[in-house]
This record gives sequence, structure tokens and C-alpha cells, in this order.
Amino acid sequence: MQDANDDAQLFEAWGRGERRAGEALIERHYDAVERFFSCKAGDRADDLVQQTFLRCSEAAPRFRGEGSFRAFLFGIARNVLCEHIRGRMRDQKSSPDFATSAIIDLMPGVATQVSASAERRQLVLALQRIPLDLQILLELFYWEDLSIDELAQCMQVPAGTIKSRLHRARGLLKVAMEALPGSDEERAGGRTLLGLWLAQVRERAPSG
Repeated sequence: MQDANDDAQLFEAWGRGERRAGEALIERHYDAVERFFSCKAGDRADDLVQQTFLRCSEAAPRFRGEGSFRAFLFGIARNVLCEHIRGRMRDQKSSPDFATSAIIDLMPGVATQVSASAERRQLVLALQRIPLDLQILLELFYWEDLSIDELAQCMQVPAGTIKSRLHRARGLLKVAMEALPGSDEERAGGRTLLGLWLAQVRERAPSG
């Protein structure tokens, strides 16, 4: 995990116009932001990564150090993704509900673009079948190691809400995994990977 104080110092320097500080931050976090969009935006993922860092650079002079840089960055990434989805669905009568709709419903075709091992593919496909905000929550908690407080900052909800959503997300993910088609070997491998993942989630999730 990168040093949070170092991130804050680099971001502050970027806000003062120090280009190299911005380049260092982008290099440090590029892979994580790319991972965020890779199973949600299809062939637009690269564009959305660029948009995220552009908005980050624009916001740098106004950042006052409240919370962590990573939570701030992924908050921007989530906003960029949601705006992209709304733009794709602008002709529909109602706005998308990211608390109840899964990415496979919001962005049909994204699931076919997943490139991974058979076991990891099963996990990603299951993630794509739970509500988008819960997918984001689990991915940031597990893959990016954001804390409860960082997730609360990113999602702009209280920490207690994050805890209850994590519990709900784990349950929905298990159900989605069991409903996936696939060979017996793929399903068994996917369940094993899911079990290892959720064990780590339980270890990190505060009680209460």
C-alpha cells in the first residue's frame, strides 16, 4: 500500500503547479484506476481513466487534505463512471439507479469483454450481477484495500452504512456466483476464490 502522507504531499504539490508531482501520482495510481474501469466500461475504459486523472488535476488546487487521496481519487472515478452510464442511457425515461441496478443491466455487453483466468472470470461475472454501488464497494475494499472510513468518504455515506452494505454485498455476491453458468471445474474454482476473498473481507470488516 502506498504511503498516504506521501500521496497528500504530492497532491498538494500538484495543486501548486508542480507537474512532476502529478506525474508521480498518476504513475502510482494508474493501474488501480484502470482496474476500476476494466470490468465496468468496456472499450471506453481508457477514456474514462484519462477523464478521471484530468478531473483530479483540475481539483488539485482546491483539495484541502480532508480524508485520503485514494478515497478522493476513487470518488472521482465513480462520478466519471456514473456520468458515462447516464450519458449512454439519456434516451430512457428514468435515470439509472446505481443502488439497485447491476452493470450488466446498465451497460449490456460489458460482461463479454472480461479477460481473466476461469476462476477470476467467474468472480468478475458475479460482481457484475450485483448492484453497481455494491460491486464498487467490494472491489475497492478487497482489490484496493480502502478502509471503512475511506469507503465512506468515497461513497459519501456514513461508515455505519458502509458496514451494512458490505454485509449485504457479500450475501448477494454468493447468490450471484451460484447462479452463474459454467463447467463444474470453473464453478468450483470460482467458489474457492470467492471463499478466500470473503474470508479476507470478514477479517478486515469491523464488528458491530
